Amino acid sequence: MNISEAAKIYDMTPATLRYYEKEGLIPPVTRNKAGIRDYQEEDLSWIDFIKCMRDSGLSIDSLAKYSALYQEGDETLAARKDILVDEYQKLLEKQAMMDKTVKKLETKLAMYDKQIKQVKEVMSV
Repeated sequence: MNISEAAKIYDMTPATLRYYEKEGLIPPVTRNKAGIRDYQEEDLSWIDFIKCMRDSGLSIDSLAKYSALYQEGDETLAARKDILVDEYQKLLEKQAMMDKTVKKLETKLAMYDKQIKQVKEVMSV
C-alpha cells in the first residue's frame, strides 16, 4: 500500500506519515524496488498505535524513544513499559483535570438554565 492510501485510512496526510518516520515514531517503512514506501500490516499497526497515542497527547519525544527501544528488541521490554506507565500516569492526571472542568461547566450550565427560566417567567407575566 502506498503512502497516500495509508494516510487516508488513518485520516492523516502523507506529510505527517513522512514526519513520523523521520522523527522515529514509526520504524522505517518497507520500500519497493523503485524506492517508494510500501506499507505492510506491521507498518499500519505502528501507525494505528502512534496515531492513538498522539491523539491522546503523548509527546513525540516519548514515542520516538519507545519506538527506538522497540527496534532494539526484547531486552528493552521493561524500559518500554516504563515509558508507557509514565505516559499513562500523565493521561490519568489530564483525565482528572478534564473531569473537574466538566463538573464546573455542568454547574455553570445549570445556573444559566435556572436564570434563563426565571427571566422567561418574569417576561411572560
